[in-house]
This record gives sequence, structure tokens and C-alpha cells, in this order.
Amino acid sequence: MILRRWSGRIRTAEKTEYADYIRRTGGDDYLSTPGNLGWQMVFRDLGDGVSEVVTLSWWTGMDAIRGFAGDDVAVARYYPEDDRFLVHRPRLVEHFEVAEGSGPLAAA
Repeated sequence: MILRRWSGRIRTAEKTEYADYIRRTGGDDYLSTPGNLGWQMVFRDLGDGVSEVVTLSWWTGMDAIRGFAGDDVAVARYYPEDDRFLVHRPRLVEHFEVAEGSGPLAAA
């Protein structure tokens, strides 16, 4: 299993609106891509009106990630309205091989 991690920064005041936007774009795309095992979105308030947002998605392997991200899996995938929300938009994502663990993949 592979964990794909993306992080960016948004204005804290737009957290709820941004979360809804991501559910409709990236979240729906994750779940409709064969080989996706689930995803989560987390926020951390950094102060000064800015929050870090991280999306974590779990995949059966790199081929499944290519189905979502394209051939260059290291490059982040963005959507048309992302620039409206993001105050920091990194170019790259990270991938990790999951060795073991347990826990929920869905929010309670």
C-alpha cells in the first residue's frame, strides 16, 4: 500500500468552504479512481489567519496513483478553483510505502 501526501496553506477563515470544495473535487476523484483505498483531509491552524491543509490518500500501488495523477506521480494535481483558496501551492507531493498499522480511514 502507498500513502500519498499533499499539503498546502489556506486562509483559516475559508477552511469550511475549502473542505467542501475538496470533497467535491479531489475527494470524489480519489474515490472514483480504481485502486484508491480511501482518503482524509486534516487542518492545522498556523496562526496569523493561515492554516495548513494536508490530504492523505491510500492506494494499492503506484499504477493506481498514475490513474489519478498521470505519469509524473510526484507532481501535485490541482483543480480550477484551487488558486482562489491556496496561499501556498506546492508543486510536488510525497509518497510513502505503508509497512503496517491500523486505524480508521474515514472520519468519525
